Amino acid sequence: MTQKITLFSQEVEDFVIEIKIDADATFYDLHKLIQKACNFEEQDNQRFMICNEDWKIERNILLKDNEDTGIDEDLYLMRETTLKEFLEEEGQRLAYLFDAEGKRFLMMELTENIFGHPQTEPIVSRRHGTAPQQTLIEEDVIPTETNSEIDENFYGDDGFEEDEIDLEGFEINE
Repeated sequence: MTQKITLFSQEVEDFVIEIKIDADATFYDLHKLIQKACNFEEQDNQRFMICNEDWKIERNILLKDNEDTGIDEDLYLMRETTLKEFLEEEGQRLAYLFDAEGKRFLMMELTENIFGHPQTEPIVSRRHGTAPQQTLIEEDVIPTETNSEIDENFYGDDGFEEDEIDLEGFEINE
């Protein structure tokens, strides 16, 4: 069985990729195709997150076993886990975490199960737009010139003189 998976990003509005991949392929095969299609580099914390219909994470499929996992939590690795183990029904959702900080991801959905047309190699069957950059570049900070005459007393000193305050202007009566 071939699975058609659609990827999209909340960061880049017009970015969409459709992938056709065999259900017997591993999540690592899907990972490598996404890496190539989006021009991403491999990073240790990358993972797939199997989500429910409300995008709540139910399972993590890790690239490497280098993270703390709870005793009760099953460990799934991309190289050992096939797509068909978690992706069965059309409309099923998942996400792909791709950045070094572990905060940015691509949203994905199993859009079609195709029977009778085996997919020997995973392919990008449709592409629209440009993938988000894997690493965000901080906007250039424009240095401001400092005036050497300005020091910590520029706005006045910490104290004040009582005769400098007009209590009547504040409608304060003693």
